[in-house]
Amino acid sequence: MNETEKITAIRDRARKNFSRGFNCAECVLEAVLEHVDTGLPREVLRLATGFGGGVGLFGDTCGAVSGAVLAVGAVHGRSQLPDNEDRKAAMEEAARQLYGRPGLYRIFNQIPNRLKEKYGHTLCREITAQWQDQWLCRDHALHCREIITDAAELAATLILGDREQISAAPFGANVEKLQDSGIQCTGKG
Repeated sequence: MNETEKITAIRDRARKNFSRGFNCAECVLEAVLEHVDTGLPREVLRLATGFGGGVGLFGDTCGAVSGAVLAVGAVHGRSQLPDNEDRKAAMEEAARQLYGRPGLYRIFNQIPNRLKEKYGHTLCREITAQWQDQWLCRDHALHCREIITDAAELAATLILGDREQISAAPFGANVEKLQDSGIQCTGKG
């Protein structure tokens, strides 16, 4: 299966997962676990359950966004910090891993920014505002299924694409107001 076929397979499986009873976050993560060798056991799907409905129906970050972050993290996330006896050097390297160019935050930052661009929000309560009095209605389910499908496709693209290129992408909106010029990667503390 080539990259395009795999992205389509992940997208389609996430979409079908919603009809099978998975929540938004589970849909995305399960589809990636099915089609990508992450080296993780399938039991990690449990981690996604609480993210449905913006964390247990609280309405914060959309579960499909969280599921995409978990899926991308299963492939591109860190499993340990840099090993260096010089604490300052280790912290500087850890910061470079996250903030640098290439940098991991550049990969993850694309998820909420791209989905917000398409849907106007990343908060579940905002995306689903018109259905909060009738949460289990068909129109709400169809809308969320589209977001799940797009989140899975985005996650698959970030996982299967050229990592060097993806991790060097410019930052979108972010709380630190980071841009590509003048980023200093120095450890703190």
